[in-house]
Amino acid sequence: MTTAREIMHPGVRCVDEDASLVEAARMMRDLDVGSLPICGRDDRLRGIITDRDIVIRAVAEGLDLATTRAGEFGCHVHWVDAEDPVEHVLETMGEHQIRRLPVIENHRLVGMVSEADLARHLPEDKLAAFVERVYA
Repeated sequence: MTTAREIMHPGVRCVDEDASLVEAARMMRDLDVGSLPICGRDDRLRGIITDRDIVIRAVAEGLDLATTRAGEFGCHVHWVDAEDPVEHVLETMGEHQIRRLPVIENHRLVGMVSEADLARHLPEDKLAAFVERVYA
């Protein structure tokens, strides 16, 4: 049985919930990623912010990117446990039509599963079914 831990990208960096959107955007640029988990001072996952969130929900609405905090974008977040089977990962991502999924162990963020991780580890038929479900 393949687990989330076996396919995830470890060493994920969080943006602090009190960081500004400018800081979050710079962090995304520097890490060459399109999203970041939002973590609190206790290192616990609070949500996820995407580059699209910054553009659509902040820039387009005229928010001040220097004073708006990343934590304001931390809505409900789906996640899986590091030992969950890959089938559960696929089910969660497909059901909620999400492309990135945090992986938690002992209440701490330990990694992230992305579409690229799935492409590297799944057989073609499972990957095709996932893509069809997420992009439907």
